[in-house]
Amino acid sequence: MRSISWFAYHLSVKHRKIIHTNLDIAFNNSLTKKEKKEFGISSFINLLDTTLGIISRDGIQKKEIIKNLTFEGEEIVKHYQDANKKIIFVTGHQGNWELLSQAIAINFDFTVVGVGRKLDSDLMDEILKNNREKFNVEMVYKKGAMKGTIKALSQNKAVGILVDQAIHPKQSIEVDFFGEPATHTPLASILSRKFDIDLIPAFISTEDYIHYHIKIYEPIKSIKTDNHDEDLRQLTQAQANAIQVAIEAHPKEWFWMHKRWKNTTENIYKAT
Repeated sequence: MRSISWFAYHLSVKHRKIIHTNLDIAFNNSLTKKEKKEFGISSFINLLDTTLGIISRDGIQKKEIIKNLTFEGEEIVKHYQDANKKIIFVTGHQGNWELLSQAIAINFDFTVVGVGRKLDSDLMDEILKNNREKFNVEMVYKKGAMKGTIKALSQNKAVGILVDQAIHPKQSIEVDFFGEPATHTPLASILSRKFDIDLIPAFISTEDYIHYHIKIYEPIKSIKTDNHDEDLRQLTQAQANAIQVAIEAHPKEWFWMHKRWKNTTENIYKAT
């Protein structure tokens, strides 16, 4: 995978520039060219690992999915299960995020309903949909995310939301992310406040792309006061903080090729 990722990093000038810009923002221009190159190659490795993993897991048994996985913080999820409470996971494009959702669904024996974008290819979208559903993962598309997630929660399914991508300013809440303003989806915050559901951050990491570790962090407690906007702001900022902590723990495993700050820092990606 490293050889392919090395070529991809060097051939894709556009993505290389985005990666370097993001790294300059997140690390305050402190990384050397060599370090940024290593981060960039690693970003492609993680994307390739996530993509190939979807194919390699097709047709294998559920127990095989989690045999090379370890969990940290299992008791947090089990506490909510034992109390028959609804569960919303918040995560990001960190490590093998497709494996994360499937492993959580299998390990805790429930269905996870994720929110995602429909692929441009109907064929590939159908293949991915079928692969996910074999391992108790269902999807709702962003366009109908609110309705779909509310329905899932009413059916006692867990919800998983990737919350680390830039969102159109009119649909987002602004947060501080690595010391810079960034737009952030309010979906998890709205669900949390409306239905009194705590948010559980969960992230996956690996050292060798064979063995994986899932860390479940302390929940972000639901907030509901008379100040609706401030409640949503605090809940959303807490999610951004959780993502930043996870990235700082394993910085080479985040999806650095996304224009995370494009809606709040004018012209920062202009050269890309």
